[in-house]
Amino acid sequence: MQKPVQWGILGASKFARQHMAPAIQSAKGARLAGLATSNAAKAEPFQHLCPDISVFDSYDALLSDPGIEAVYIPLPNHLHVEWSLKAMDAGKHVLCEKPMTMQASEFDQLIAKRDHTGLLAAEAYMIVHHPQWQLTRKLVADGAIGKLVHVDGVFTYDNRLDTENIRNRPETGGGGLRDIGVYTIGSTRFVTGQEPVDVRSSIRWENDVDVFTEINARFPDFTYHTYVSTRMHPNQAMEFHGEGGVIRLTAPFNSRVFGEARVELHRPGLELQVTRFPGDDHYALQIEAFCNSVRNGDDYPCSLEFSRGTQAMIDRVFESAETL
Repeated sequence: MQKPVQWGILGASKFARQHMAPAIQSAKGARLAGLATSNAAKAEPFQHLCPDISVFDSYDALLSDPGIEAVYIPLPNHLHVEWSLKAMDAGKHVLCEKPMTMQASEFDQLIAKRDHTGLLAAEAYMIVHHPQWQLTRKLVADGAIGKLVHVDGVFTYDNRLDTENIRNRPETGGGGLRDIGVYTIGSTRFVTGQEPVDVRSSIRWENDVDVFTEINARFPDFTYHTYVSTRMHPNQAMEFHGEGGVIRLTAPFNSRVFGEARVELHRPGLELQVTRFPGDDHYALQIEAFCNSVRNGDDYPCSLEFSRGTQAMIDRVFESAETL
């Protein structure tokens, strides 16, 4: 039996506490071994989850521990590149929260470091590990809806009252596009394998943070329209509309939190096929895929090159935006 990959977490963030620490603990082939935080109170929930976890008082101290093999980085966006590079320099595999960079060109140094060290480094883009998205990609590729004509999507929530949230602060790389636009954009690229040839957008700003973004784009074989917002009632859906049918995902990004993950296949004659995924945890599946790649050399489903392509489209959205 293989030894579980020993994981450390840089920072006791709320997201790490609620989602990624439990995912590491429950994933096959993984063990949560370390946490870096100087705040004893923030460490307590992690210690309740994993009583034998080692708590380090600095990020550097955790990276210096030879027993830690892989690190998960949930730090504010503007720190992702710096600490991903430091972790690889320390010989650690890296799973870093999205967006891993603030612009696409920053991926180049991460890719170069990955190739030089031979370590696995990836953006924590969990949805590609969920079977609802793997099924959707297969259905489109197999022609289940005929020729794809148009993609529609929405992802919104409201955090206007949480003024100290890093997503509401420009200095930490906040804003809705980087936080949730990555999903409507990346999922479309994952399903279709295509890149945009034209991008146009409109953005509403508050305190130098984008709070509503509408995107209209043209891909080689289809058109695309989505909007994301951090100032609207929670809603999420993705729809792939073809000449011979429609695929609709009803909880595409926060399955089990927003609702049950379902893939609806609408066909001629009002035929409807629904595939449900009530128990799949894409966070744990992500960790398992990462560990399988580290231990067995399995191909990892979300390469840095893929994530670079998503960030490149985000860059184009910012560059083309009209202010609302």
